[in-house]
Amino acid sequence: MLAAAGAGRIEVLEREPEAGGAPRHCPRTGFGADARGRALDGPGYARRAVRAARRAGAVVRTGVSATGWAGPLRLETTAPTGLETIAARAVVLATGARERSRPARLLPGTRALGVLTTGELQRTVALFGARPERIGRRAVVVGDDPVAGHAVRLLRRAGVAVAAVVVEGPRAATGVRDVPVLAGTVVTELTGRGRLDGVTVRGRDGRTRSVRCDTLVLTGDWIPEHELARAGGLPPAPGGRGPLVDAALRTGVAGVFAAGGLPHAGVPALRAAAQGRAVAGAVLAHLSGGAADPERDTPA
Repeated sequence: MLAAAGAGRIEVLEREPEAGGAPRHCPRTGFGADARGRALDGPGYARRAVRAARRAGAVVRTGVSATGWAGPLRLETTAPTGLETIAARAVVLATGARERSRPARLLPGTRALGVLTTGELQRTVALFGARPERIGRRAVVVGDDPVAGHAVRLLRRAGVAVAAVVVEGPRAATGVRDVPVLAGTVVTELTGRGRLDGVTVRGRDGRTRSVRCDTLVLTGDWIPEHELARAGGLPPAPGGRGPLVDAALRTGVAGVFAAGGLPHAGVPALRAAAQGRAVAGAVLAHLSGGAADPERDTPA
């Protein structure tokens, strides 16, 4: 939207080799519809967004990582061409969020292979196909939100049996059926040498039981990708790791904005896209009638 509005040179920096973010690996619908009203899956939604940005005149650069700040509106980056410092009149941080990994969840037990987040599961299927030999034969899913339901459906399509969904609360909102749901239960230990062979779970009554599996999928429990925001000195939101933003998605540093999963971890894709459209208006207001092209120092 910024490029289409004539806001000057707009650069999109994407650290992955292909632009489009997490939706590229999400083969389910729920990402709106195309011009003909056909439901879009994640890859289709991502391709459409990238095409629209390029048609509007934005420069989409892949393989470029923003590693730090050289000033309030000067980003230090690492690109295929080397080290760069990019200066702009406005910076929008849309680094998203990630699911909490096993170490961050402090799950005890052996360090066996076969423990994935939903994002890792999606990438594995996207890169290697829905093949049980790449994922496992029998899985346990931990989580009580729609992301857990998506993980269950993805596992089933890959030919992986789902032994149980472990839910810490009293009920699950996964939207899936015909899968045992262990409500009011937590995983207390992982077992297996080399490859996971089971998990131990504990119910509210304190009783434990073992569930045989060779794959454990950890869903939800989102953490903002906040490292760049923190390095820039952006004031954090109370009780969270993402930056504090106002109704216009402005952070505490003038000219720096944040949208999507960074200020609101776990936000659905369509809501994140709506925030992207909203932040464009706030950026245009900040620029007050036009933006200078980003300046780039000579690569190191």
